[in-house]
Amino acid sequence: MDLFDYKPGLKAWFDKDLPDSVRRGQRLTTMTSGQSRFPIAPSVFNFQQHGQGGAWISELLPYTAKMADDIAILRSLNTEAINHEPAITFIQTGNMIAGKPCLGAWVAYGLGSLNQDLPTFVVLNASHSNPKANVQAISARLWSAGFLSAQYSGVALRSGGDPVLYINNPDGCPPEVRRRMLDALGELNQIEHQKIGDPETLVRIAQYEMAFRMQSSVPELTDLSKEPESTYKLYGEDARKGGTFANSCLMARRLTERGVRFVQVYHRGWDVHGNLPEVLPSQCKDVDQGCWALVQDLKDRGLLDTTLVIWGGEFGRTVYSQGKLTPTDHGRDHHPRCFSLWMAGGGVKGGVVHGETDDFSYNIVKDPVHVRDFQATILHLFGINNEKFTYKYQGLDQRLTGVEPASPVKAVIA
Repeated sequence: MDLFDYKPGLKAWFDKDLPDSVRRGQRLTTMTSGQSRFPIAPSVFNFQQHGQGGAWISELLPYTAKMADDIAILRSLNTEAINHEPAITFIQTGNMIAGKPCLGAWVAYGLGSLNQDLPTFVVLNASHSNPKANVQAISARLWSAGFLSAQYSGVALRSGGDPVLYINNPDGCPPEVRRRMLDALGELNQIEHQKIGDPETLVRIAQYEMAFRMQSSVPELTDLSKEPESTYKLYGEDARKGGTFANSCLMARRLTERGVRFVQVYHRGWDVHGNLPEVLPSQCKDVDQGCWALVQDLKDRGLLDTTLVIWGGEFGRTVYSQGKLTPTDHGRDHHPRCFSLWMAGGGVKGGVVHGETDDFSYNIVKDPVHVRDFQATILHLFGINNEKFTYKYQGLDQRLTGVEPASPVKAVIA
């Protein structure tokens, strides 16, 4: 409701209690369930309509607003998860319980690799600029292959030092010595495979070989010295600084150019339980220009039509204030009933705004999109039928979207 779901009528509801008829006894987190009242906190930010479709977009996202005709905004996402750990696991893996393959691993498994010198699935963790931002922990299980082969796991590139730990040979170990060592290790692993027959042994051999090739491909990938000045005019000066979101977007473009199937950029600090009027603007500034630049850059290079770009999170925020509400300060709790995200490129119909919430941005009143539907849409855009895309494990035909119904959102598909 602070970025894409404009509710001008809420101005008159400042500090009035959220009606029980709206909340309808829905569960809350323990962070606000003990509050004696739920005072409504209208957005303090201005909105304007943009693009031919007239999408309402907050003043916090001026660059995103410039590409309103390139993106499809989904305003009716919903999930069952109300806390970060199960919610982010759910939107990543289709299950709130850790251990299942993530979306990137499923795509890598289904589509394979386009570059034999780089991983099929790469993860980048971008920094945030506001020290007051509330940062949630993330871990490698979010880019895990779960019960799929380990070769489909995401490979995280670091923003400082060597992009991959131990990517360089140690002092006194020239490349030819490393090559002989890997050849000998490969022979030993082949003997082990002939004895036991575990396919993961062959995966391990392939990973060692990939790591050897990455000693050449990763330094070339991360060397931005040949990027022209026009790149930094597009992405902004922050793109020169390793680890920023803008730099990560530039790296995402370079990875896409080199045939990496799936790139995921994490940017934390959006958990605005307090200090929202101060923290949210800086969070948006961190990501806004980089997102716009990535979409424009891909478009200029003829890559956007075959590259799907998604921006979003695991759930939304409440219309009521968490803790004390003043005209200049408030926070928002987790809200799974409705939230927004956008998609661009890769078969997405630009200029679309899909879904509608009630006057309090609390419940969906039109065109709900469950997390499973969102996942089915992504797979569909990759040419994959979510109902037929399975992997046999523990006697079940496992699917990203699980056993409950899930359908692609046709309204956002070109």
